Amino acid sequence: MNYITVKEFYDDNKSKFHLRIAAGEEFFSKKKITVADINRPGLALAGFFDYFPYDRLQVFGKTELTFLKKMGRAKAGAVLERIFSENICCILISRNLKPPFNFLTLAKKYGIPVLMTSLFTTKAVSSAMIYLEKKFAPKITMHGTFVDVYGIGVLIVGKSGTGKSEISLELIKRGHRLVADDLIEITRIADGELEGSGPAVIGHHMEIRGVGIIDVRNLFGVGAVKDNQKIELVIHLEEWEKGKDYERLGLEDTYDEILGAKIPRIILPVRPGRNLSVIIEVAAMTQRLKARGYNPARELNKTIMKWMKREKGENIQNQ
Repeated sequence: MNYITVKEFYDDNKSKFHLRIAAGEEFFSKKKITVADINRPGLALAGFFDYFPYDRLQVFGKTELTFLKKMGRAKAGAVLERIFSENICCILISRNLKPPFNFLTLAKKYGIPVLMTSLFTTKAVSSAMIYLEKKFAPKITMHGTFVDVYGIGVLIVGKSGTGKSEISLELIKRGHRLVADDLIEITRIADGELEGSGPAVIGHHMEIRGVGIIDVRNLFGVGAVKDNQKIELVIHLEEWEKGKDYERLGLEDTYDEILGAKIPRIILPVRPGRNLSVIIEVAAMTQRLKARGYNPARELNKTIMKWMKREKGENIQNQ
């Protein structure tokens, strides 16, 4: 996403940030926010404009507004006119503080939207940055099913007909939570970290062949669904191929690369009689152990190697 309008920022955060409009509502749809960074214009108020980040959302808190009042009407008016003439996108005033002097008059003159929030300044800055970082984060959409299993976000992918939705339905009946089915919106929230969610228009619905569309939230309750979850494991379902060498030990980790992040991958062959829901539960619990630095396969391998070394030494001594 290259930009969002001030109107979108206001609509998305009106209740969360307790926003109200102080000036410039008529410019909401025209003004664009193009970066996730926030600026508190302390240096600009002191007269230093060499590196003024005009493209950022400008936050005025108690410190900035108190400084303006101490400057006096004439100096404050001059420095504010200079700031507003930089074509900034929007101003956010924290703590519902009343702007001094002709602050709002100048904002209207230069077509700058001014919003007010009851949040403290540091909270307003951090909340706005988190929202904007998610908005501007790289995103893709993938087909599959996404389930929270024991707190591990498990993305189940595979060709149509491999049973992704049916397996997820069984996991839900076993007490786990559905995040999204069919379409998963994946966002890179940090280096090496991905977050998955479902399109709002689809909600927590699933398509089950032979039954049709079901509403998981209404069938199983709000405890059976979740809006978003960190992706920590990818399960690839594929038809069982006779003679193919599938992983049996798990000594070597394999990964899928999604949006530049490497996510652990497991390939599960599908054939009649296999309880894949139970296997996915075990895979999720194993992934939790690995995340904490314990790899069962490697630990067993170490134990076996120590035993073999000890047995070899005893055999040499007995010869």
